[in-house]
Parts: sequence; C-alpha cells; structure tokens
Amino acid sequence: MSLQRVASLETFVNVPTERRRSRQGSVSSVAASERARKLTFNPLPESWDPAFVDDQDRHLAQSQGAFEVPQWKRILQVGVTVVLCLFSAGIVFGYAALKPVLKKEGAYQDICNGEDTCVEIHLNLMFTVAAVTTNVAALPVGAILDHYGPRACGVIGSVFLTIGALFISFARSLPFDAFLAGYLFLALGGPFTYISSFQLSNAFPAHSGLILALLTGAFDASSALFLVYRIIYGKSGGTFGHHKFFLVYLVVPVVILGFQLTLLPRRSYKTVGEMIEEIEGPVYDDPPAASDAEDADDQVDEQTALLREEQRERRESIVHNIEELLGSSDVDKNKQVQREEARNEKSGVWGVMHNRTAWEQIRSPWFVLVCLFTVVQMTRINYFVATIRPQYEAILGSSQKAIEINNFFDLALPLGGIISIPFIGVILDHTSAVAVLATLVTVATTIGVLGVLPYTWAAYANIVLFVLYRPFYYTAVSDYSAKVFGFRTFGKVYGAIICLSGLFNFSQSGLDFLFHRTFQGDPVPVDLLLLALGLVIGFCLVGFVAVKARALKSKREMGLVGNGHGEY
Repeated sequence: MSLQRVASLETFVNVPTERRRSRQGSVSSVAASERARKLTFNPLPESWDPAFVDDQDRHLAQSQGAFEVPQWKRILQVGVTVVLCLFSAGIVFGYAALKPVLKKEGAYQDICNGEDTCVEIHLNLMFTVAAVTTNVAALPVGAILDHYGPRACGVIGSVFLTIGALFISFARSLPFDAFLAGYLFLALGGPFTYISSFQLSNAFPAHSGLILALLTGAFDASSALFLVYRIIYGKSGGTFGHHKFFLVYLVVPVVILGFQLTLLPRRSYKTVGEMIEEIEGPVYDDPPAASDAEDADDQVDEQTALLREEQRERRESIVHNIEELLGSSDVDKNKQVQREEARNEKSGVWGVMHNRTAWEQIRSPWFVLVCLFTVVQMTRINYFVATIRPQYEAILGSSQKAIEINNFFDLALPLGGIISIPFIGVILDHTSAVAVLATLVTVATTIGVLGVLPYTWAAYANIVLFVLYRPFYYTAVSDYSAKVFGFRTFGKVYGAIICLSGLFNFSQSGLDFLFHRTFQGDPVPVDLLLLALGLVIGFCLVGFVAVKARALKSKREMGLVGNGHGEY
C-alpha cells in the first residue's frame, strides 16, 4: 500500500524582516524567492505540461486564504473530510478481510470450476491491480488537483466509487470480470478523495501537522471497513452478501458528492508561503522602479492617491488576518524557522539535491537506490497482505491457526497505522536520514525472518512489527524525498517513485505462480527471495547515504557547500 504521506506541506525560507515589509522591492526577486514555497501535486514536468507555468502565475487567484472562510466552516470541512476518508480513502487495502467473504460467496467459481488455487490467484490478481492503480493514480490526481481544484477531484472520486460498488455488487450478472474492474474503480476513487484533502491542512496553518495526522489516520483506518463487513457477514449467517453490502456502500459516494457540491472548498487553501508572498507583493498593480518612485509620487492625481491609500489599507488588513490565522508573533515565527532549520541539519542530507533539475535528480543514485528499495518493500508489503492466510496455513500446518492469525491481522492493520502516527513524526524530526534508513532495513529484515519461522509466537510478532513498520516506511520515503530532492520537484520525483513501485507490483502475479505452482504451496522460498533482495538493496542505500552524508557534513563545516546546495 502507498499513497502520499507528507509530513509538511511546504519548506521554510527565512525571509528577512526588512524585505518582508519593504514596499519597493523587486517583484521578480520576490516571486523567484517565494515560488518554491508552493508544493505542487502535479508530477508532470513543465516541458510535458505547457499550462504549468501559466497555472503557477494564476494560482494565487485560483486559491483562497483561510481567513476568507469562517472558522466554523473550516472546522466542519476538516471534520467531514476525515470521516469521508475513513470510508473511502484506502478501503481496498482491507482485502485480507474481504477475501474470505468473496470466496464463500463463490467468486470466480464459474471460471475455476471449484479449484481453490485458481480462485486464490484470480482474487490476488484483483488486489494486485487495485494496489498498482492506487499508486499510479497519483499521476492524474496530482495534475487534476493542480489544474481544476479539490472539488473536481472529489466529484471524480465519488463517480469512481459508485462505478466500483455497482460492478462488484452485480459481478455475477455482468459479461466481464466485474470483480477485478469494480475493485480497480474502488482503488481509483480512494486517491481522488484522499490526495485532494491534503490542502485542508492549510485551513489551520498552526495545526497543519495535526490535520495531516488525522487524514493519514483515517486512510489507515479505512482498511477496517471490510473487517466490519466480514463480522456482519458472519453474524448474518451469510445472508448479508457482497451484493447487498456494496449496494449499501453506494451511500458513501452519494454523501461525498453532496458535501463536495455544498460544504467542501472548490478552491485549494493557500499555503503559508503563498500568503506571505501576497503580503510581500507590490502595493500597486504596476509599481514604478524604485529610483523613479519619488518622481511618480509627485505626479499622481487625487484619484490615484485615494486608490493607493485603499490598496494600502487592504494590504494591512490582509497582513492582520494572516498573522491572526498563524496565531504567532514574529518571535514565534523566527523560532519556528530555527526549529525547522535544526531538523533539516539533523537529517544530514537536507538540500543535497535541491539545486538540481528533476531529470538530474531522477538519474542520481539518491533516486535510483531509494526507488529500488521502495519497489521491493512495496511488493513485499502488498504480497503479504494478499497471501497472509495461505502462507500461514502452509507454514504452521493448521487452517484454524491461520484463520486466527488472519483475524488478528485484519484488526491490527488499521490500528497499527493510527497508533504509530505520533511516534513517526518525532523519530523523523530527531533522527538522521542514515539512522532512519538503517532502521527500515533492520526491521524489514527482522520481519522477513519472523515470517518464515514455523511458530505461532513468531507469526504474531511478525504481524505486530509489520503493521507498525508499514506507515513508518511510507512516511520515511516521503520525508527522504522532501529533504533530499526538495519541494520544488516533490510532485515529480516522489510521484515517479510511487508510480514505478506500483507498476512493479504486477510482479505479485508471478510470485503467486511461484508460491502455488512452482513451489507447490510453500511460501518460504518466495519470502526468502524478497528478503534477500530487500537486504542487498537496503545495504547499498544505507551505505551510499552514509558516505555522502559524511562528505556533505565535512564540506559544510569547511564552508565549501551552503545549506541546500549539496552535491552528489
């Protein structure tokens, strides 16, 4: 599983107070210095997207400041969005709980003639396609969000969720593989709902971290929807089948559509950087050069003077509203900047590729190694989710124990994401990148070893580590991308990592064939193969980053490299 997990929606740039209040500064210099503050969700390079540059210029007009919307409405928007994400964002990753129900309901029995292995492979392919779709969807979602705003994304997401629910509900009556197609559309609907909600963290800039944590928690907890359904299915004695459940689920996209057209914002909220840029912009629409300002002031008539006075008053009003929204004094803001700079320095790699183009970043070992590591780990994670029960049936030699472990996993998966949220931010903010990556490799290796041991205690320990590791891993990758590559190219670089990793998830079908056919239902060889690949690539990644971080630290201590201008 993966979707963007962003710890911070913009970078901090320490703008001197004098320039902040200057009314005669160069417009071009201000624009250049502040442009990087906007985090674009569009992963397409400017050369592929001709409208990108024009959209940047129009962005401030298209977006809105949080102070323009009443506080009660913003609170309601955040609360409603968290609930909507809880029922839509990542429901396809509750596959392990839905799978037993679909098997009992006779999914793919007509195609497989009752052969269990055939049914297993078809159902796992359904999940594989959904997992790939979720990651690849970051490309169109980012572009649509940047061009058309969050409301368009929400409406599209509700349409996809509706199609997916209808396909699965009437799968037996449709002349194509409606289970696979329906699950694919459910996987598409999630990102359109979830990714477009990130901008709501700017509704309360002083609490943006809390809002992002709530949205991330809702994403993780959404996988429990199918767990709740499986319990209801069991209590009903099988009478509340998938046909009825997915018809009832149609309420969710209808509610999403209703809120998108009424309560939720049509335009994205401006980031702190964009609001500061608005303060630092020119007082007048067409300001004269600084050297001619005095002569121009002598030539203005009374009407122009009144207009300028009105613009000054409006500017002062905006400044007051923004400072009230941030809820902090200049001293507090400076402390916030200092804390952020301390965190960046602590990472040891911050800014190492910030001055490079997206193509140079993608060609570098910084990208290649983390992308390869993500490919292997994402494949391992999604493969384990898809095959947990048959794996433990083979490893423990007991169907009953495998069912108990599967039930524990269904409950632990959403809880692990929620419980780990507060600790992930602390670890990433106070630990170097090398230590974080080394922890990822160590825990992944431990999970791999526990996963092949034929003991019940090892199975439960494996699941506990797995559900805590999964959110930490994805957040660490996005944090690494932001610190190493910067926010200017974040959408392109991080989007490429997730997209490529998602595409490689199609290899799960091959792993399924090896597991069920080649190795006659023995999961250990496949697990050891994935373990070895992850360990080798992880070792190379940690070694490379450690060497480069040490060299970068030495250069900075000698003053050869400025912060944010590293070399690879």
